[in-house]
Amino acid sequence: MSLLLRGGRVVDPANRIDAIQDVLIADGRILRIGPALRAPEGTPVLDVAGKVVCPGFIDIHVHLREPGLEYKETIASGTRAAAVGGFTAVACMANTYPVNDNRAVTDFILAKARVEGVVRVYPIGAVSRGLKGETLAEMGELAEGGCVAFSDDGKCVMNAEVYRRAMEYALPFGTPIISHAEDCHLARAGCMNEGLVSTELGLSGLPAAAEDVMVARDILLAELTGAHVHIAHISTAGAVRLVREGRARGIRVTAEVTPHHLVLSDEAVRDYDPNMKMAPPLRGKRDVEALLEALADGTIDCIATDHAPHALSDKEGEFEEAANGVVGLETAVPVLLDRLVRAGRLDLPTLVARFTAGPARLLNLPGGSLAAGAPADITILDLERSWTVEPGRFLSRSRNTPFGGWTGQGGPVLTLVGGLPALPGRQPLTVPGAGA
Repeated sequence: MSLLLRGGRVVDPANRIDAIQDVLIADGRILRIGPALRAPEGTPVLDVAGKVVCPGFIDIHVHLREPGLEYKETIASGTRAAAVGGFTAVACMANTYPVNDNRAVTDFILAKARVEGVVRVYPIGAVSRGLKGETLAEMGELAEGGCVAFSDDGKCVMNAEVYRRAMEYALPFGTPIISHAEDCHLARAGCMNEGLVSTELGLSGLPAAAEDVMVARDILLAELTGAHVHIAHISTAGAVRLVREGRARGIRVTAEVTPHHLVLSDEAVRDYDPNMKMAPPLRGKRDVEALLEALADGTIDCIATDHAPHALSDKEGEFEEAANGVVGLETAVPVLLDRLVRAGRLDLPTLVARFTAGPARLLNLPGGSLAAGAPADITILDLERSWTVEPGRFLSRSRNTPFGGWTGQGGPVLTLVGGLPALPGRQPLTVPGAGA
């Protein structure tokens, strides 16, 4: 398919472009970008004047739940949620059932994604067998099978010797180790951030030190081994400081932050809403400010949703007993466009960079830019589009969002994967002749 996107504001941080330009697509790739391009005869033209044209957004931290937990999410439903949320690619964590700790599970995920997925899917393999933190998974065959990183996300590998060996083993593959940095002994009894709010609510607190201690350990192990360690869902001011200091010393440490940790604090827990329960927990206002500063200055490399779908039964009952995690694929982009960009907390090119060039670089993925020859994975935004978060209309199978009922402006209106609409007819802006 060929397609000309006419007259949009092209924001491509990887190539330092922020200008009104046309984008010409041919055979699923970017052919060229420039003002007033002439399209070959018969090429459909889509007028995107007033819209923002970006490289396709990439989420490197998603739980698709398949195989084994399809009542929460499937590859089909999760990738559709990603597409409507503006993402053209996702990387899925290994805590499926069975765990993605061997080539057979990786092959299953990729085969399912080819048949039922509507965006690109990149598996992340387990660090340890069964996520038990005791013996290494078959990392060589996982990398050979297509895993782009290794992580026991959802659980911390407490054994430092095992984690050191994992880092050393990952070196020849050029893949990062993604750390769920949470000391389980310090965190064991906690269900929310330890502080004034937890004391007032009478809920058991989880100290920021539980994260900081493990971030420090993993940075030291990365220094020892020369490996690339990536800190998942960073949430504390202390962890930000440690990452900043580690990078200043030349250690290969990167980090991601979630939308909910950027726009919510532990004050949101006061209603005992289980949809405000996640790991790591919502932190204090000082931590939120530290995260925003680090996102702006590049200490935090990318934004990732940690999309963690749960059935209603998992989130019912008392706050302390509810499952950790929230969905995020369908809300991340609009919420951050409204609460950060529109509010003047972050400029648009920086936000786009953290959703595109940043994650592509971290996992060595194709995409992340609109350079000639790159895959025609494109996210188109309308900064004036009004929205209301209605969980009942999600394409995800789960509804556990902390943003239910929120309103705002700005969001994705078209997601192109390989030059084709990921969800023909399901987004406000459609491609002529694309079908339904």
